[in-house]
Amino acid sequence: MLTLHNTLTGQKDVFQPLDPERVTLYVCGPTVYNYVHIGNARPVVVFDVLYRLLARLYPKVVYARNITDIDDKIINACADSGETMEALTGRFTAAFREDMAALGALEPSITPLATDHIGDMIAMIETLISKGHAYESQGHVLFAVQSMPDYGKLSGRNLEDMLAGARVEVADYKRHPGDFVLWKPSSDDQPGWDSPWGRGRPGWHIECSAMIHRHLGDVIDIHGGGQDLIFPHHENEIAQGCCAHGTEYVRYWMHNGYINIDGEKMSKSLGNFRLVRDLLQHYPGEVLRFALLSSHYRSPLNFSVELLEQARSSLDSLYYALLGRGRIVRADPDYRLPDDHPVVTALLDDLNTSEAISALHAVAARLNKAEPDDKPALKAELLAGAGLLGLLDADPTGWFQNKQGGGEDDLDNATIDALVAERNQAKKDRDFARADDIRDQLKNAGIQLEDTREGTRWTRG
Repeated sequence: MLTLHNTLTGQKDVFQPLDPERVTLYVCGPTVYNYVHIGNARPVVVFDVLYRLLARLYPKVVYARNITDIDDKIINACADSGETMEALTGRFTAAFREDMAALGALEPSITPLATDHIGDMIAMIETLISKGHAYESQGHVLFAVQSMPDYGKLSGRNLEDMLAGARVEVADYKRHPGDFVLWKPSSDDQPGWDSPWGRGRPGWHIECSAMIHRHLGDVIDIHGGGQDLIFPHHENEIAQGCCAHGTEYVRYWMHNGYINIDGEKMSKSLGNFRLVRDLLQHYPGEVLRFALLSSHYRSPLNFSVELLEQARSSLDSLYYALLGRGRIVRADPDYRLPDDHPVVTALLDDLNTSEAISALHAVAARLNKAEPDDKPALKAELLAGAGLLGLLDADPTGWFQNKQGGGEDDLDNATIDALVAERNQAKKDRDFARADDIRDQLKNAGIQLEDTREGTRWTRG
């Protein structure tokens, strides 16, 4: 039984999909005007685990994660760089996909672009106007928050509180200070589309609501995103979706916690944000993924060098168990964890990834101590559990051989292979002094050797 913390109810609820034959999941994606930071990566990784878990439980899961490729931040970035909007957003969309693939995130079922859905947005806005929930004013179209009696139910805010989280300044074309923009006019030098209200572009909030309606339906099962999106973005999505279609819009709302950098909340204004692309120059993507999953998704995560080194060390211990001792250990690729396995039960309990990781280490400990005949089954168990978390997908030997070293004097793989071959030949020639010299040379360079029946293995320490 899967339970999820529902932001709307404020408690863990048993997950019951609207249609068990077609479970729907939507996660807010990036606004592509720059490379993404590690805070952007947390919801991608968290909801990738949820996607994997749902795929285990249900025959079909439709997962959509959008790309916002029209926004005032994008327009400003184009003005600064001199690029066209298509060139800039295309470049950073490709970079986002590359970075998330490096973190082991599966591609969603659908990756809709906002600019491909302008017609859907216009149609939804027209529906809201016809139902008395939106109005035109000075070339803008705005949602009238007072038209929805329970507006604010997700964030727990009332109308008087809304100004504190408003994305735009109060303008004289608004009937109420909390009314939010659905459509805005574009100047001649700004991107724009023809609409019943003149040439313009959509507001930020309408994008997700229109794409959800187009690809997933009037009501979806789960909507995820970062905690910072609860208000105003997700609050306004609820308003648009419920008022346009007369339905509940989303059944389960999930939000991951903030990331702190060395104990301080990450923000661009403080200059302490970390780009995923930069971090990947120093750490494998799997280390970043492990670090993001090391604490519960709803908790704040203190992202630091110490956390990354702990993640690397934990992965080393898991991969070491997969190496086996003395002979190659092969696992059954079709093995499936039983429903009562600790990894599964941890994830069914509101995606408790830290508990699931602890369960992986317990399996690895058993694997390290197992008799040869028991190793294949335990290796299959470890890999199946790790697969639900998107971990341990690398070749174990390659994991250790490809670890980033500490400086320019590190030996490259080809040099190490040549020295290992020379040592093996020296042993055949009974030149044990030379063989020992090579072992010592490699040991001093941080390279550990292990002689097995299948040959000599080497790993970076």
